[in-house]
Amino acid sequence: MIRHLVLFKLNEGVERDDPRVQEGVAAFRALGGRIDELRSWECGWNVTDRPIAYDFAINSSVEDPGALQRYLDHPDHQAGVALWREFATWVIADYEF
Repeated sequence: MIRHLVLFKLNEGVERDDPRVQEGVAAFRALGGRIDELRSWECGWNVTDRPIAYDFAINSSVEDPGALQRYLDHPDHQAGVALWREFATWVIADYEF
């Protein structure tokens, strides 16, 4: 199994209640039920107020590298990425567990 972990940082001046952000969150929350390759899917806002913390996280898993690539290429995933690209940056870790 592969864990796909993504941490998002909103760009300076962008707030959680920004309509673009709300659309991006809705798009990512819906992915868990739309992409067959996903074995687990969690996403949500950071709940701490620490300077080093990121703002939003996705924690998901897939069976293998092929499933990860199919997830990454999926049109619904790509649409969500396009939304987030407008207002955030992110870091990713993919690891076997």
